[in-house]
Amino acid sequence: MATLRGLRETPRHLLVCEKSNFGHDKSRHRHLVETHYHNYRVSFLIPECGVLSKELNNLVMEAGPYYFVKNLPLHEFITHEFINTFVKKGSCYALTYSTNIDEDNTVALLPNGKLILSLDKDTYEETGLQGHPSKYSGRNIMKFSAEDSSVMSYFSKYQIQEHQPKVAISTVKDLQCPVLRSGELGGEAEASCSAQELFDWLGAAFCNADLNNEPNNFISSYCCPQPSMVVAKACLCTITGFILPEKICVLLEQLCHYFDEPKLAPWVTLSVQGFADSPVSWREQEHGFRKGGEHLYNFVIFNNLDYWLQMAVGANDDCPP
Repeated sequence: MATLRGLRETPRHLLVCEKSNFGHDKSRHRHLVETHYHNYRVSFLIPECGVLSKELNNLVMEAGPYYFVKNLPLHEFITHEFINTFVKKGSCYALTYSTNIDEDNTVALLPNGKLILSLDKDTYEETGLQGHPSKYSGRNIMKFSAEDSSVMSYFSKYQIQEHQPKVAISTVKDLQCPVLRSGELGGEAEASCSAQELFDWLGAAFCNADLNNEPNNFISSYCCPQPSMVVAKACLCTITGFILPEKICVLLEQLCHYFDEPKLAPWVTLSVQGFADSPVSWREQEHGFRKGGEHLYNFVIFNNLDYWLQMAVGANDDCPP
């Protein structure tokens, strides 16, 4: 019975919300993006927009490439040639592919050159390395992303494949959106919705869930928080692959420029999800899967360049930075 109760429980998570302005000297938006290394999905939503601008569309289509390298031995990461070719440039990211962080040996390369090894007990003892026990209970396919195209030639003696991120762009009609005010992170009764309510709503919107709570809908009973407004159309774009923080920084900056000219949209959002089985979330903070494996962040960008930043991880991870 205890096991059944555990399965029925909704996975808990930690959500940290803060607000600032992109023009503030102490705004840490760029640092938070740059230190969330392993990203597999980026989504943005623009209310009152039917077609992406040329600038945004070009950025979306230039999000790749990334590479799969099969049967790559780990000693490749510590050769002088690899360090000089990739690590010293500070733009190489790698992550084992199709491994379960709570069960398998998992490896991640960070752009600062640190190699993170999450090993089972037997493998750890075989290596003879000094480490510390994880808070969570050979050779693998590695997923690489780098700023230049030298990955293909460098790993040509292995089985390597180049991939482009998958892009999905859609126009959502008559979308019911929460009313937000940039200065009211906690919302105000009958005037604006809170950051928590917006966070829940975004999850439903990205899943294309119905938001009207109709009595004959047996899939979703969720409804848009109040107060709300209905926008005639909204542009939803999702990029899935291995996406560099540098690419996300450029996309975030372009979304800020969206408001250089007057727009009907009062705000836009940018959401980034990390790989569920990455051994780290932000910087070198240990990450585990448990029930969900989530580590993600979301920007709400207002037309006055105020922003809300929401960061979420599983309840057993350390609090987001």
